Amino acid sequence: MFDLKAAGFSDPILVASTDGVGTKLKVATEVGKHDTIGIDLVAMCVNDIVVQGAEPLFFLDYFATGRLDVPQARAVVEGIARGCQEAGCALIGGETAEMPGMYARGDYDVAGFVVGAAERGNLLPKGDVVPGDVIIGLASSGVHSNGFSLVRKIIADGEHDYGNPAEFAPGETLGRALLAPTRIYVRSGVALHRAGLVKAFSHITGGGLTENIPRVLPDGVVAELDGGSWPMLPVFKWLQRNGGVAPAEMARTFNCSLGLIAVVAAGDAQKALSALRDAGETAYLVGRIAAGKPGAPAETRLNDWDKQWQA
Repeated sequence: MFDLKAAGFSDPILVASTDGVGTKLKVATEVGKHDTIGIDLVAMCVNDIVVQGAEPLFFLDYFATGRLDVPQARAVVEGIARGCQEAGCALIGGETAEMPGMYARGDYDVAGFVVGAAERGNLLPKGDVVPGDVIIGLASSGVHSNGFSLVRKIIADGEHDYGNPAEFAPGETLGRALLAPTRIYVRSGVALHRAGLVKAFSHITGGGLTENIPRVLPDGVVAELDGGSWPMLPVFKWLQRNGGVAPAEMARTFNCSLGLIAVVAAGDAQKALSALRDAGETAYLVGRIAAGKPGAPAETRLNDWDKQWQA
């Protein structure tokens, strides 16, 4: 089906990723809005392909429910199709499972599986990340698809209603604003990698800024992020304030307005920023790679982090 040599790969290797959407589905069910959940599902999978230095080829979905609600399922699958179109990959099939007794009425779950291709020997991270490299952050579209157990607790404890106006998103209800779909970084990420400008990518999902960035770094370095070097989306300030969440916990749970992190050589920073902005991204220089304790696991250090939560 896919002629990788004809697509320009000289020595291709296949990579794969699978993921879900988590308890964001509960918000979609409460609100009765399901047409962006499929975009979330595709984004969670294909963004994990991009950070490996690969390009997504094809996608399969799994939809499970207790009793099939056809309009609901159709809305989800239509979202999956739109997400695949945006990511430039083919939706080649999937499975629908109807399992009475497994789910409460109206509830469902989704999972996705994507296969991508990369040049053998050109996978990310490259392994040449060193102190002095810089960190670029790509703006997120909101909470994306992680941290919704905490989001829902903040909503419940504060006795907020999903149908009320969202203080942080004029003209939107709280529920619809929280359902803003996860941003897909395929086109911009692939373009940056093809240009040879990126050493490592980190998709900021569960674990937030604190836990995700070190996963793509070698031992003995620290990812220093400078508080105040990028604008914090109003939704995160609203969650932090209404939930009384400590700033450090916000960084450990949410993307905090940066959905993808790129590590580049200092001399390539401006070229990388220009390439990302030309690809339609909002990108910021947010920090640097510094020397850590020799042999110690990589970590994230948040400098002046309280600045991000000031009004």
